[in-house]
Amino acid sequence: MNLGKISSRSALYWPRHEAVVDAYRRLTFADLEHRANRLASGLQSLGLGAGAHVALIAPNRAELVEAEVAFYKAAMVKVPINARLSVEEILRVLADSCSQAVICDPRLGDAIVAQRARLPLLEWVISLGEGGDIGYERVLAAGNDEPVISEPDDDQLAVLHYTSGSSGVLKAAMLTFGNRKALIRKSIASPTRRAGPGDVMAHVGPITHASGMQIMPLLAAGACNLLVERYDDMALLDTIQRERVTRLFLVPAMINRLVNVPEVERYDLSSLRLVMYGAAPMAPALVERAIAVFGPILAQGYGAGETCSLVTILTEQDHLAGDGQPARLASCGRNYFETDLRVVNEQFEDVRPGEIGEIVVKGPDIMKGYWQAPELTAEVMRDGYYLTGDLATVDEHGYVFIVDRKKEMIISGGFNVYPSEVEQVLYRLPEVFEAAVVGVPDEQWGEAVRAVVVLKPGATLSEAEVIEHCGRELAGFKKPRGVDFVSELPKNPNGKVVRRLVREPYWQHSERRI
Repeated sequence: MNLGKISSRSALYWPRHEAVVDAYRRLTFADLEHRANRLASGLQSLGLGAGAHVALIAPNRAELVEAEVAFYKAAMVKVPINARLSVEEILRVLADSCSQAVICDPRLGDAIVAQRARLPLLEWVISLGEGGDIGYERVLAAGNDEPVISEPDDDQLAVLHYTSGSSGVLKAAMLTFGNRKALIRKSIASPTRRAGPGDVMAHVGPITHASGMQIMPLLAAGACNLLVERYDDMALLDTIQRERVTRLFLVPAMINRLVNVPEVERYDLSSLRLVMYGAAPMAPALVERAIAVFGPILAQGYGAGETCSLVTILTEQDHLAGDGQPARLASCGRNYFETDLRVVNEQFEDVRPGEIGEIVVKGPDIMKGYWQAPELTAEVMRDGYYLTGDLATVDEHGYVFIVDRKKEMIISGGFNVYPSEVEQVLYRLPEVFEAAVVGVPDEQWGEAVRAVVVLKPGATLSEAEVIEHCGRELAGFKKPRGVDFVSELPKNPNGKVVRRLVREPYWQHSERRI
């Protein structure tokens, strides 16, 4: 089935229900169908056919959803690019992706046109306002209302999903039309509360990234995509209250900020039915605080761009720890539906409960490989499994516990130290707002554990107090040997702390980088 037909069917079932809302417009399912058909045929009138690579660069706004639906209808390849990247980074992605057209924020149109000599394959710069080669609305005007229907094979490329992961190396996961169909199936089959007509999901992160994975599943279910242009604590709480938001997807750093907003309890958050979080582990102490603020509606997911979003879920019921298993709050949940998840040792054998191994996944939602990078693809694929690089344990009931990134493990005096384990202990200090743990050079031990901490406003804490606290809860080799207090931690464009950037200053004068 053509993925574009899904929104057509929703327009038939729920024509007057809102499908997309942003700061500029409110589109019903009928509106979305009308505009997506016109955009698909308008792009075709510019000479862009099936298989054409078309990039999208803008903060969250309705046109990005229109374009995604239009691309599925016309079997074009979507190249989503985070609008928070620098112009130089954007140009590198446009060149690497072989994009033939780009739909972009008006602030970028002329800048891209000025660098066209570096982009020989780029034929059209389509601006969402002034500038560029042609305006977005003019492209729609050149189209028509007739539905555009194509039937791409399941293994045909649909999306180039760019991700730097934790390595800092730019790479694009090749996601096929079959992968994206699998995404819709598993989203609908999720053991968390299903979306349906009347649901409103607030997309807080860029929909050119992880949050955008839920656009089509929500449209298929008749739910509304509410697009938040940029994250702001107070504005988000106001939006939840005003728009009666029912679903959220947040990274832990956002939850940490929200639950620490002064007098957060005065906001009416009663419309919320599901708060999903992911992209990084969340300390159990923060989970408990979030449940106190939002209610028993938290769920966690683990996944990646390479896996078309989530492959495990820790459900709302799991978060209640009603079965006497509070330790499960540290789990990212259990594998579900079509994807096969294993935790394996170096011999690619399943580890026993409690043993640490690497998470590997296989299924119809797993990427085809990395774009124009066969060597990199070979490094992460084995027997059809994607090697995530995440270390974990799994218990006798199938609950997965992320230990850390394979490349971020600290080896101190021959002992393995997992930063997230130490960070969870740091978060139990009420004065700590954010924390990151990294390995730093040490002549005696090779690497020493160091904590980098952001305190809550007005809070005070000494290095000795932090180390003493960790010493009470951790083995001696795991506790920090030093503590640095900073005003903020470096984060990627999606709000996730980047340990690599925290670690870098400590190693810049070292000859080795273990």
